[in-house]
Amino acid sequence: MNLFEKLYALIILSAAAIGIFIGQIDAIQANAERFIVPLLVLMLYIIFLQIPLQKAKQAFGNTKFSSVSLLMNFVWTPLLAWFLASLFLGEQPALYIGFIMLLVTPCTDWYLVFTGIAKGNLALSTAILPVNLILQILLLPFYLLLFGGTAGVVELSFLAESVFAVLLLPLLLAIATKRFLKSRKCFSGISQPLLSALPVVFLSLAIAAIFASQGALLLDNLKSMWLLLIPILLFFTVNFIVGQKTGQLMKFSYEDKVSLNLTTLARNSPIALAIALTAFPDQPLIALTLVIGPLLELPILAVITQLLLVLRKRSFT
Repeated sequence: MNLFEKLYALIILSAAAIGIFIGQIDAIQANAERFIVPLLVLMLYIIFLQIPLQKAKQAFGNTKFSSVSLLMNFVWTPLLAWFLASLFLGEQPALYIGFIMLLVTPCTDWYLVFTGIAKGNLALSTAILPVNLILQILLLPFYLLLFGGTAGVVELSFLAESVFAVLLLPLLLAIATKRFLKSRKCFSGISQPLLSALPVVFLSLAIAAIFASQGALLLDNLKSMWLLLIPILLFFTVNFIVGQKTGQLMKFSYEDKVSLNLTTLARNSPIALAIALTAFPDQPLIALTLVIGPLLELPILAVITQLLLVLRKRSFT
């Protein structure tokens, strides 16, 4: 776990604070928005470079784990997200959509860090990662139309264009880049710590730009943002318990239960944020929801990893 990963939540919070501060300058506030999407596309390109897509086939070597994980991530979790959003955010369309987007996109990077800390099955988590990425790209428009179509915010044409421009193009470019570098036998020479740090840098710059352009909107809607706290906490609590009970029912080892828990808890806010900013340019509260989400998620995941370690200690005593 490198320094950027340890300080991730603090970096994001600092970027938001800096954005609000520099957004007081009219010239910056007026021009900050145009930098957001390019920065997020660069971030996703670097993230996709690190995802071992060739390991997707390995995920299905353990069919029991893969089946349970995919059902929880792409059937159970979207239904839970819709239920919680309807229960707590039904009268706030922008928060409703942002909350749905946050929860239907499984994490494709940070959860490996927490899996390692909690002594989970890191190889299995890595193998399922590219499958999670591909399925969330394909299914995100479907979830938004299914669960968000009645919110009056989702438009199919904008959504399709956004998925193609913000997700598929960086993914295809990353695949082409890796093939080119491997053919030149130089991909392995790229510094992995540098690759791991760059997405945090680009995300932080994008968040600073978001808050520079929309900081006043956030300050005007602080009470609304507090509405996210209870459903997010409920999501993590319910999904943790369901993951543990499912792992016990399927007779998973401790390591596999950890992998199941964390792949079904950690969320992919950068991908959802990139889509929100292009598909819903007139709904900045959706993007702000997806920035607030990780500030709550990361401390919760840190607590959960320690809880898992306690459970591991008890299982060996």
